Formats: sequence, C-alpha cells, structure tokens
Amino acid sequence: MNENSTLLLNPLVDPGEIHLIVLTGMSGGGKTVALRALEDLEFYCVDNLPSALLPQLVNAVIKGSNKHRRIAVGVDVRNRGTDFAQMPAVLSELAGAGVQVHLIFLDCSDAVLIKRYSETRRRHPLATRGVSLADAIVEERRLLRPLMAIAEKVIDSSELNVHQLRRLVATGYAQATEGLTLMFQSFAFRRGLPLDADFVFDARCLPNPHWHAHLRPLSGKDAPVRDFLDAEPLVAEYFADTARWLDTWLPRFEQDDRSYMTISIGCTGGRHRSVYLVEKLAAHYRAHREGVLTFHRELE
Repeated sequence: MNENSTLLLNPLVDPGEIHLIVLTGMSGGGKTVALRALEDLEFYCVDNLPSALLPQLVNAVIKGSNKHRRIAVGVDVRNRGTDFAQMPAVLSELAGAGVQVHLIFLDCSDAVLIKRYSETRRRHPLATRGVSLADAIVEERRLLRPLMAIAEKVIDSSELNVHQLRRLVATGYAQATEGLTLMFQSFAFRRGLPLDADFVFDARCLPNPHWHAHLRPLSGKDAPVRDFLDAEPLVAEYFADTARWLDTWLPRFEQDDRSYMTISIGCTGGRHRSVYLVEKLAAHYRAHREGVLTFHRELE
C-alpha cells in the first residue's frame, strides 16, 4: 500500500457502519450468483476489480453517496493485475481504517468444476493455448491459496444449486441490513414446490399470457407481459390482497426475531404470472425496507 491510499482512508465517517464484502474463489464456483444476491441486498457491487484499487473504490463510493455504505467486490484470476499475495495486506489496512471487511471464498470440487465448464462450454480464464482445464484449475488454486487461508467464510458450492447459494450468502450477510430479509421467488407448479418456501401463493387462477402467441416467448419481466397483466383487474386485486396479507403478518415474524423469509409464488410454467408478481411485490417492499431479494427458478 502506498502513502496516498492510506491518506484517502482517513476522512471516513462512521467507519463502523461501512461493510466491504470481497468475493473470491474458484472460477465457476458461484461468485456471480453470490454477487447478485448481495446486489439484491442493496450492496454497491463491482466485479473483477484489481485489489490495489479497493481503497480508492471504498472512498469514492462513500464520498459519492451516504446511501452506499455496503460494498461488495468480486476479485478473481480474470484480472491478471491482481497480486493475491498482497491482498491480505490491503484488507488489513482497510480494516485498520474502520471498514468492516468480510472475505468470502467460493470453493468447488475439481470434478464439479470440470462438469460445469463442460456443460456451459465456457473457457476457464487460465486455460490458454496448450493448458488443459484440469491444469488451469490446479494453477488457480495455487494463486488463490493466500486468500482462502484468511477467508472469513469458505463456501463449497459443489452440492448447491443457484437458489441455495443465493440464500446462503444472503442469510450470512443480511446482518449488514436492518430487519427481516425477504426472498420473493417464482416457480412452476408443474416442476414441484420449492422445498425452502415459508409461504406459497398460487397464481394459476389469473389470466395467462401463455395463451397469447406474441407474449408466450417473453417473461413477466418484459414490458408487453407487464402491460397485459397490469390491465387485468383480477391481477390487481390478487396483488393488493397478497401485499395486504404480508403487510399484516410480516411484522409479527420480525418481532419473533426471524432474520430471513422466503415467499414463493407459482403459476403453471413459472415464466409469466409468477415472475410478474414477484417483481411487483419486490418493488413494493424495496420502497420502504432493505434486504429484498428475488429469484426466478424457471428463468435461471
């Protein structure tokens, strides 16, 4: 660390309120999924940042807006300018300046990593010409060893699906937000109920965009589908009743010291009505509380 970066950290105000989560680990281990979970928790997120720029980022974000006092950064081998051996010193200096630093390492077995790369047909960032995937994984483990050794938490994603990993990250670091963390997820009844749902709402009684050819390829995130459902009085009534019920009962669960709750909304295919309602409910609650996540099982 140089003198200028140290001086930049001096003006931090209320340092105990500043949380920096550094996500690192094996390529294909789930860093992108974890970063999205933190973004849903309203962390200011940056991916693939050189470690030397961490102090400047922290100061720039904090000085730019008092709202952003929770920062998440992805650091991995894609950025060849990152010196992983120096990373502990960088994090130590940030912690010494009052920043609440959390280092999460996303690990995964070699066999699962090879399978994931084979299925997605992506190229490992270290698998250059003449370097096999297996050798690239070995080299990546060697480079990241200094970070894994000091990680606050090591998450093995080998047996986790996308939703389980998102939930694990969210529940582990929701303490940086206040109150109950809400996960709104959409799903298809034809593929079964989500096993981790606290509450399940059935939207199959609502008008179905699937039966309109121009809407069928789209999802509940797309404007034409939203416009179609916005125009249906029954959909508006369903949303209002669901929000009213949640408004009534969520405070009771918060009083019972619950920190995380999953509200699942299903329809036949899990692409239109349930997605629309999840996004609308999430927007409704984000307007007046922190810690609101969304997950669309059939769109992942």
